[in-house]
Amino acid sequence: MTKVNIFYNTLIEKGICTVKTEFMENAYNKTEKNSAFIAQAIAEWPTWLALLGCYASWALLGYLFYPAHPLLALVCMAVTVAFHSSLQHEAIHGHPTPSALFNEVLVGLPLGLAYPYRRYRTSHLQHHHDDALTDPHKDPESYYWDRANWVHLRFFWRLLFTLNNTVLGRLLLGPLVGSIRFFLQDMALIRAGNHTVRRAWIIHALSILLVAAIVTYGFHIPFWLYAIGPAYAGNALIALRSYCEHRWHEAPDGRTIIVEKSFLSFLFLYNNLHVVHHALPGEPWFRMPSLYRQNREQWQIQNRGYVYRGYHRIIWQYLLRSKEPLLHPAYISKPAREQS
Repeated sequence: MTKVNIFYNTLIEKGICTVKTEFMENAYNKTEKNSAFIAQAIAEWPTWLALLGCYASWALLGYLFYPAHPLLALVCMAVTVAFHSSLQHEAIHGHPTPSALFNEVLVGLPLGLAYPYRRYRTSHLQHHHDDALTDPHKDPESYYWDRANWVHLRFFWRLLFTLNNTVLGRLLLGPLVGSIRFFLQDMALIRAGNHTVRRAWIIHALSILLVAAIVTYGFHIPFWLYAIGPAYAGNALIALRSYCEHRWHEAPDGRTIIVEKSFLSFLFLYNNLHVVHHALPGEPWFRMPSLYRQNREQWQIQNRGYVYRGYHRIIWQYLLRSKEPLLHPAYISKPAREQS
C-alpha cells in the first residue's frame, strides 16, 4: 500500500473525510515535497556554510580588504569567484535544496560574469549524458572538434584553439575562448527565435548590472579591473580543473578523470574526483571523498586508470603541449573532398 493510500485511509477511519479527493491528493503531495525540501536543506548544512563563507569572503575582501591591500584582495577575490563557480555546479545538481528555482536564487549572481546561470545549467545537464561525453556534436563542454568542421577554420582560429589546448593556453585564453564560443552559439539560438535562451541572457545582463553596482559603488573597485582581474582569473582557475576532466575512450567510464591529493580539492568542491561525480551526480560534494576512499581501487578500474596524483603533475606535463588531440577520434576520417 502506498503512503498516499495509507494517508487517505487514516483520514477516513478518523471520520475526517469519507472519500478520497484530488484536493487531498494534491495536499498530501505538497506536504511530502515540503518535507523533502526541509530534510535535504538540513542535511546539507555544509553547503549552506560554504555559501555563507563564499559571499561573506567576497564582500569583506572587496569592502574592507581592498582599500588597504588592493593587489592581495583582488587575488583572493579570484579564488572566491572560482569557489562560487563550484557552488553553482552544486546547485545545478540539486544542492543544497531540491528546488531548481531556489538554488538559482542562491547562486545566480554572476560573480564570474561569463555565463548566464540558466544556460550553464542546461548545457551542463546535457553534458552529463555519459554515453556522449566528449562528442563535439552532443557534449556542449567538449573541447574536441569534428574534422569536417575543423578544416573550414581559418589559420588564426586553428592557432588559437591549439594554444588553448595546453595548460598555459587554457589559463590565459580559456575563459575568453570559452565565453566567446558560448556567446556566439547562444546568439545563433536567439536569432532563431529561442525565447528561453533570450530570457536567460536578459536575466544575466541585469544580474551583471547588480554586480557592477556592488563592485563600483560598494567596493570602489573599477568594474573593468574587477572584470579582467578577479572575474577572469577565477574562471581561469576553473579552466584548470576542466582542462583534463574528460578524454576520449571507447568505454564511457574511461572518459572521466580522478585527480588525487590536490590542495585544490576543496576549491573545486571535490570535482577532482570527477568519475565519482559522474557516476553519482546527485551526491553532494562533501560525500565525494568518503565515497572515493571506500572503493578507491574499484573507481580506478572503472575509469580505466585515468588518474593523476595532483594538478601539479598535469601542469608540469602539459604546460606547453597538448594533452589530447583537438580532432575527435570518432570523427577523424577525412571529408570526401579531401580524400578524392
